Amino acid sequence: MIAIAISGAPGAGKGTQSELLVDKYDFAYISTGAALRKEMADGTEIGKKIKSIMDNGELVSDDIVGEIIVNVVRKAEEAGKKGILFDGFPRTIKQAEMLDELLNKEGIDFDGMIGLEVGEDILMARILNRAKTSGRSDDNEESVRHRLDAYHEKTAPIFDYYKKDNRYFGVNGEGEVININKDICAIIDTFKI
Repeated sequence: MIAIAISGAPGAGKGTQSELLVDKYDFAYISTGAALRKEMADGTEIGKKIKSIMDNGELVSDDIVGEIIVNVVRKAEEAGKKGILFDGFPRTIKQAEMLDELLNKEGIDFDGMIGLEVGEDILMARILNRAKTSGRSDDNEESVRHRLDAYHEKTAPIFDYYKKDNRYFGVNGEGEVININKDICAIIDTFKI
């Protein structure tokens, strides 16, 4: 089983590309954002805490995210999936180290992070356009700017973490969806599935 992550700033197209990859490769999929939003929608106690954190554009704690990941990895193994695709996780070096450790305990190597590289003007336009239909409380200009700042401060440094052992693969995320997907698939096809 392979394990890869797709990363990028808010609005980079992680969710769109993830859907295409999951269908093509029969991967288990974990979007920590979707999992956290489900908790909020279900109105659980943890969901209420998550909503407050996300509404302020902050990142949810590693402990909460770690619990979700352990469950998905085990379910993927039980279902005989060919791989696991993490969407938007890890977001910090601490999470990257946690993910390596968690996967190693399961006998799985983390194969690499695919980074969707998109300019900020395009990101802002995409998110504000998405806000018209998403219903997400964090799709507003102030929250987006805060999320982009948090991304640059906390998430972008993980690219260097993965570059040091050749596990980072940058992809231009500004073109047509299908062309971006072809570039990503060319990378995935080099991994042993």
